[in-house]
Amino acid sequence: MAAGRWIEHWDPEDETFWKEKGERTANRNLFFSVLSEHIGFSVWTLWSVLVLFMGPEYGLTPADKFLLTSVVTLVGAVARVPYTFAVAVFGGRNWTIVSASLLLVPTVAAFVVMEPGTSFSTFLLVGLLAGIGGGNFASSMTNINAFFPLRRKGWALGMNAGGGNIGVPVIQLAALAIIGASGGPRVLLGIYIPLIVVAAVLSALYMDNIASVKNDTGAAKDAARDGHTWIMSFLYVGTFGSFIGYSFAFGQVLQSGFGRTPLQAAYLTFIGPLLGSLIRPVGGKLADTYGGARITLWNYVAMGAATAVLIVASMRESLGLFVTAFVFLFVLSGLGNGSTFKMIPGIFQAKAEAKGLTGEAAVAHGRRLSGASMGIIGAVGALGGVGINLAFRQSFLSYGSGTGAFVAFLAFYAACFVMTWAVYLRRPAVAAPATATPTEENAQLSYAKV
Repeated sequence: MAAGRWIEHWDPEDETFWKEKGERTANRNLFFSVLSEHIGFSVWTLWSVLVLFMGPEYGLTPADKFLLTSVVTLVGAVARVPYTFAVAVFGGRNWTIVSASLLLVPTVAAFVVMEPGTSFSTFLLVGLLAGIGGGNFASSMTNINAFFPLRRKGWALGMNAGGGNIGVPVIQLAALAIIGASGGPRVLLGIYIPLIVVAAVLSALYMDNIASVKNDTGAAKDAARDGHTWIMSFLYVGTFGSFIGYSFAFGQVLQSGFGRTPLQAAYLTFIGPLLGSLIRPVGGKLADTYGGARITLWNYVAMGAATAVLIVASMRESLGLFVTAFVFLFVLSGLGNGSTFKMIPGIFQAKAEAKGLTGEAAVAHGRRLSGASMGIIGAVGALGGVGINLAFRQSFLSYGSGTGAFVAFLAFYAACFVMTWAVYLRRPAVAAPATATPTEENAQLSYAKV
């Protein structure tokens, strides 16, 4: 290892290397990556909690609050693209230090402006700053993708993302405790400011950079030109887009649709994100065992069923049924997050083998494109959260409830089911066209294993 914590040689596919020192180093980097990403998620979803504190004295309508959380989600989605490639430019450890430190900007800004009398435009501007917390996910996933062998990626990426996702319910639980103790939003912000500093310092002390992860703008262009990047982006909208969108919207739906007070809403909002975060590694592990495409396919069936129940519950104004179905939908979104992200390295590994590459060359090619595609897929997937909040906003403006939004979500999950089956699980009904090479035919058949 060179000065500045740069690892010059890294070969996790070599089992001897992995057992002797690779696994220990990878797990250490995973742990501190999770810590930083966890706080990043908390800062990103900060405004989903702060709006619960914002009563009539703030002068904001439900539509204003949905718009506020929508723009925060939008910035988080866009930030994921540059954050993905920052790892290759600065190194995984170095960028984790920088990205963790940047979280101080939106947190301190929110601390300053969080009081009645502040204009809605000011809240929007400060909310935009909080969006950078969403970028931490992309850089963290790209970094951890490079540390682990293909056979362990489902579990590792699931742990990394799940540990980050759990930042959502943690900040909601913290808000519940503070609201219950009659504290204000600045108390919550004051807790997170020192935690951000701790995360940045620990990243500097215990994480590493991998020298072989070089800046490669060609990888981004190649990933953007590959159709599977955009197919997986579409599928990820259905899983992670649902998770983050519902995380921002759940409390507001309970307040606007069922008349819950801030404290009553806070008692319920953390449950779904918590379970959805905890189960994400399970989704990755199941995908490692049974194939990501199969788990993803049936997960969409279950998501559609849960959404149908939500439509019924919303129409009947049944709070108990609504909360139960919504929490179940959160769990399924977390499970699907793990299975869809496991599919990505498998797809590009299959394409590498279809090109005739073998051994380390195939692994390097697959890692190169899967790492680059994760930024695009993560960004587009997060845009699903913007769509969910805008759909709820329009549904409440048009119908006075969230029913219209749930009907749209049900249709989208059906489209995701068809896409997963048609591209990754459907066996070719006829022989491969004469123009296809044997390796192209084999790649088509192997997608069912991703």
